[in-house]
Amino acid sequence: MALRIAIFGQAPFGRDVLAGLLDAGHEVVAAYAPPEAGRPDPMAAEAERRGVRLLRHPGFRRQGAAIPERVDEYRALGADLNVLAYVTVILPVEIVDAAPKRSLCFHPSLLPRYRGGSAIPWQIILGETETGVTVFQPDAGVDTGPIVVQTGGVRIGEADTAASLYYDRLYSLGVEAMLDAVAAVDAGTAQLVPQDEALASHQPLLDDAVARIDWRRPVAELDRLLRGCDPSPGAHARHRGRVVRLFDARRLERATSEPPGSVIAAEDGALVLAAAGGALRVGRVRVDDGKKLPAAEAGIAAGERLR
Repeated sequence: MALRIAIFGQAPFGRDVLAGLLDAGHEVVAAYAPPEAGRPDPMAAEAERRGVRLLRHPGFRRQGAAIPERVDEYRALGADLNVLAYVTVILPVEIVDAAPKRSLCFHPSLLPRYRGGSAIPWQIILGETETGVTVFQPDAGVDTGPIVVQTGGVRIGEADTAASLYYDRLYSLGVEAMLDAVAAVDAGTAQLVPQDEALASHQPLLDDAVARIDWRRPVAELDRLLRGCDPSPGAHARHRGRVVRLFDARRLERATSEPPGSVIAAEDGALVLAAAGGALRVGRVRVDDGKKLPAAEAGIAAGERLR
């Protein structure tokens, strides 16, 4: 048996889920991807390569309500199931609940913990040591619907950034979980497990307010902040009126009496910064709106201080 599926997604994750659905014999009636913006989107390219109808809209809501023509277009597809694979727009309930088998959505945490759009960074910033992935049936809340597939046991390493945690540990596991959830829905064996609200947590989107470095905080907290904000938005400080974002950072067991934020040394293209209780090695920086470059090439000298 095969399902008629509408997929909403983007990026390599959406591409691989789309490919997996087609390879499993499902009929993908449409692939919804974001509008073109510079470099080609991998999921959109895969849809075109495999002859899947490609639809590209900037959004599905206007002034808080569903856009009628978007809903009509979707309903004409006759989808049995919606698959939400790396979706960054809000879909209206008129689409999410319209298919007979409703929708499945991927989330990179062990729900109900770490709801929200910045789940991966926050798990690093708040010091989690283990995580996993969840596929759930979305409802009117934010990541609150019943769980269909959940896989845990993923270790968060002491050197992990948001990028490495996603690409090296959660990415392939998430694609597999999405395809397993679709297979269970298709077979009629999917079990919807309500989330335990007593265990729920929700973190806000990671923005520059969160990413601002407070040098009074212990080195362990700053290390997690820098790694959680890498690659975006980049934990930042100021130097001579410039915004300096820090990347490729790791904690050093190195005693120092210098004030936190001080540049202790430049070593192998990196900067070593004093912090409360230790030091941080920063491999790359971005100054204001410039490109990332080796930290030692940013015009920040030993003895100077980031604030």
